[in-house]
Amino acid sequence: MRIIGGSARGRQLKTRKGTQTRPTADRIKESLFNIINERLEGASFLDLFAGNGGVGLEALSRGAQRCIFIEKSNQCVKIIKDNLALCGLEANGEVLQRDVLAAVGHLQTNLDKFDIIFLDPPYHSPALMPVVTRIASAALLATEGVMIVEHHFRDNAWWQPEQWQLAREKKYGDTVMTFLVPV
Repeated sequence: MRIIGGSARGRQLKTRKGTQTRPTADRIKESLFNIINERLEGASFLDLFAGNGGVGLEALSRGAQRCIFIEKSNQCVKIIKDNLALCGLEANGEVLQRDVLAAVGHLQTNLDKFDIIFLDPPYHSPALMPVVTRIASAALLATEGVMIVEHHFRDNAWWQPEQWQLAREKKYGDTVMTFLVPV
């Protein structure tokens, strides 16, 4: 796992051993950042279910102004902090160790707005629908913002068309990147 572009390009990231996390593959990450590249400069980025922080770190490396990483696992939180230091991006990253639904409530209370929200929950997670619904009601996206969800191609009944409009979808084997904007 490495940073593939920007100021920290080539840095090898620490990852959690075992199968409890599923880092985004480099080819998927490269495609994702080719799609959102024009949105990154100075952007506020939210990385939910952050794992080792690879996607949020990539966003910071490529010009995002700030990234908030949300991760429940204390082991992963330590890894994200280590990776921020490894990449020299500590000043632009904030790591919150919380359940994602609780974190969304906290961010809503703080009136935070994000240009890009990225979610990469465990495949087939029952948390996906409630989190996406909560993000819509919390109004965390900035005007012209986009929410991107990395999910298994069989996970397809998790967003409500009355809340979200499909902007784009890309499939990579079993993985799908769904780009949504508020209705």
